[in-house]
Amino acid sequence: MARTTDTDLAPHELRILVAVADAGGFSAGAEALGLTQSAVSHSVRGSERKIGAVLFERGRSGARPTPAGDKAVAHARRILRLLDVLVAEVRGAARSEATQWPEGPLRIAAFRSTALHLLPPVLQRLRARYPEIEPQVRIVREVGRGTAGEVADGRADLAIATLDGTHLPAGLVASGLFEESYSLVHPAGHPAPRSLPLVDWAENCGSYTRAWWGAQDWIPRATIEAEDDGAVLSLVSGGHGMAIMPTLSLVGAPDAIEITDLGPERPTRRVGYVTTPELAGSAVVRALVRELRAAGSAI
Repeated sequence: MARTTDTDLAPHELRILVAVADAGGFSAGAEALGLTQSAVSHSVRGSERKIGAVLFERGRSGARPTPAGDKAVAHARRILRLLDVLVAEVRGAARSEATQWPEGPLRIAAFRSTALHLLPPVLQRLRARYPEIEPQVRIVREVGRGTAGEVADGRADLAIATLDGTHLPAGLVASGLFEESYSLVHPAGHPAPRSLPLVDWAENCGSYTRAWWGAQDWIPRATIEAEDDGAVLSLVSGGHGMAIMPTLSLVGAPDAIEITDLGPERPTRRVGYVTTPELAGSAVVRALVRELRAAGSAI
């Protein structure tokens, strides 16, 4: 029989690491867990001793993870989530075959346009089939580490992410769902939309459009910056400029906006999902992926 070693961390030690990181301090982490500060400090010191690294920088304003601590906390979140999945799936397997179904929380990270226009019907069908699943959606900007970073850090079970041109964090798996085309959007009825200023936003996935833009001689430098695609549509509908936008961002666009196809050489981006190898086989993630694939085939 395998025995624990001096370097093994118990689940309660992992929960304390996560609580301190999330709360930003030992006192706040202790309060969140219903423990004393001394118990939390003792546990963290013990974890640091077992791992052989300092996990938190202590200061008057609280505690924040070191680079080693960030890694430890991310793994702790993922391990604790797998323990939750273990309990849910073993309980399900213990029931009769006729009453087995996915159950429990399902944490999803999505960027804005997918959260607004892709997920609602997907989650509606998912919950109709499996009412014991509890979806939890976080909207995350698709910049930097984006939605995939939420999975890597253990905050999400699955992320809807843009895949082309994106460096996937180590240890994750990804699969495409659909190709999303870009179109030109401009004020309806404008006689020369290509003469308008370009409206852009940080999440516009420039890597997907960069080569296409480089081949054009009519697109000006972006002179107007917006916070998100909703703000871009508002500015365009108000006559302040034109924009190059992906399909999902244009769902429900106001009548004041005209959408023009950019032709067969138009830029596209690949939208897919990202998860961990362990969670990819879980019942809740597999159920969501089936619904995402069905929705993606219709786009």
